[in-house]
Amino acid sequence: MLDIADEQSFFTVDRERIRLAVEQVLQDARIEQAEISIALVGDRAIQELNRRYLGHDCATDVLSFVLERSAEHLDGQVVASTETARNESARYGWSPEDELLLYVIHGALHLVGYDDTTPELRVAMREREKAALGSFGLEPHWELSPASDHPKPEDRTS
Repeated sequence: MLDIADEQSFFTVDRERIRLAVEQVLQDARIEQAEISIALVGDRAIQELNRRYLGHDCATDVLSFVLERSAEHLDGQVVASTETARNESARYGWSPEDELLLYVIHGALHLVGYDDTTPELRVAMREREKAALGSFGLEPHWELSPASDHPKPEDRTS
């Protein structure tokens, strides 16, 4: 089950594309039963969640919350900022919708167990992001390197 709550007005979102991306991540991780909610919000809302749950008083691109994860079932939430996607997309030379897709894929990968807290784990996550984006005909705008965190301007190429 996948629920998408579009609580923003920055651009029109292709819900089917978002659904397909999350389903692909789940399928690749061999998750057969899942209840995932995706919330598409603005910076003010994501900043409040980031402050409340993670203690960071700033807006961010995406947050993931695993509510339950077992071998049989995954229950989680992804919150993505369409405002950040809109603002960052021009910087990296692709559409806000493509930037948002990256955020949702990144968040879904966190739900299924990928992490980016070490250089080695970050490379594995970037490889999965690249594969997922590739199924939509997209090439990420960053180099796969252990030093990269969330892609930054110097990590992405036009």
